[in-house]
Amino acid sequence: MTQLLRVQNFTVSNDGFGAGDGQSLETPFGHADPRELMGWAVSTASFPNRTGPGGSRGLEDYFTRDFAHGIGAEIMGAHKFSPYRGPWADHEWRGWWGDVPPFHTPVFVMTHHLRPSFALADTTFHFTDDQPAVVLERARAAAGGQDVRLGGGATIIRSFLDADLVDTLHVAVHPGELGSGARLWESPDELADRFHLEVVTGPTSGVRHHLFWRR
Repeated sequence: MTQLLRVQNFTVSNDGFGAGDGQSLETPFGHADPRELMGWAVSTASFPNRTGPGGSRGLEDYFTRDFAHGIGAEIMGAHKFSPYRGPWADHEWRGWWGDVPPFHTPVFVMTHHLRPSFALADTTFHFTDDQPAVVLERARAAAGGQDVRLGGGATIIRSFLDADLVDTLHVAVHPGELGSGARLWESPDELADRFHLEVVTGPTSGVRHHLFWRR
């Protein structure tokens, strides 16, 4: 069975940035407001951190609900795991995700600064400085025959796109602009030579959902 490398529910601004400048412990998305950028997902009935009833149904709720379906491993960049730059000063820091991370799979964190693997609940984090193709091979071996999710950020997704390793992408384009930060693209047309594309606009959010699959 073919194991796909999938980008799911990755949101960028209208000018192509997945996060702003100035990332810190208090501002994981830099100068971008994650409540605005990710509002289309947060407002759905199936958003996992929802504390009460309600929320929208329909296409965007389907995207949120389907996020973990068929995923056996995740790949992410160091700055999706942590705001810290440089060597690890404190191995007690175990990421933004709390005691029960939302991944429930092995996670491969791409970083120039290695540290020992560790587990939180049913998620094990591994740290690697390998090239994208090698990391993908390791993730597929750990995924138990299921697909691998490429979680971001934008720089990591771009590196896998440049290595021609991505099979499908769902990129949600928010109508606002950030002006600077970590950029996925200047235009989705950059992928037209390798991917089919359909675009669907969220009926209430105004977000344009770009669905890419390999030609």
